[in-house]
Amino acid sequence: MSVTASTTPAPKQRADATRNRARIITAAREAFVEYGALAPLDEIARRAGVGNATLYRNFADRTTLIHQVALSVIARVVDHAEAAVAEEPDSFAALSRFVHAAADERIGALCPLLSGAVHHDDPELEASRVRLERTTNDLIAHAHADGLLRGDVGAGDVVIAITQLTRPLPGTDCHGLDQFVHRHLQLFLDGLRNPAPSVLPGRAATLEDLKQRA
Repeated sequence: MSVTASTTPAPKQRADATRNRARIITAAREAFVEYGALAPLDEIARRAGVGNATLYRNFADRTTLIHQVALSVIARVVDHAEAAVAEEPDSFAALSRFVHAAADERIGALCPLLSGAVHHDDPELEASRVRLERTTNDLIAHAHADGLLRGDVGAGDVVIAITQLTRPLPGTDCHGLDQFVHRHLQLFLDGLRNPAPSVLPGRAATLEDLKQRA
């Protein structure tokens, strides 16, 4: 008597689930930029091309989804920084590429969202933040060491500028200004070049300055 083993398309199911999860995170990031933290979840599902049940099967609630968006954005920004260091001809070109790429992630619009609704004690998030801080500080340090970046600028100054120039925040009526972001970022970058034409007031901002205090 022969027994025919049943086969199931488990690998394909896992691949489909992975793609669905990635599509949901991408759609959520776009919706959160546009609408803020209260972006309708059914709209996110629609943009991702999945049903509401699939969204909730992957993300139990809004906070969990926002947390995963935060991890995704941080990972993408770090990937941009590492690619810039590996591929650009000099340290200031790498810094410039990183600044423009980080702006495309709309971290200014996402910053209030990501800082308010994520699980701050999550080890994965903390590891991602450490990686981001190390990579950003390295970019600045290399540009300083090469004499291409003015000495009175810190990593925090760069992050603040990216954050401010990638506003407006969700819920405003000024989204048409997005077309000017890279233009103004380039003006900012030109002002970072050494030698500096002026002396900046105060001290350079560090990434420690930007950490949320309890």
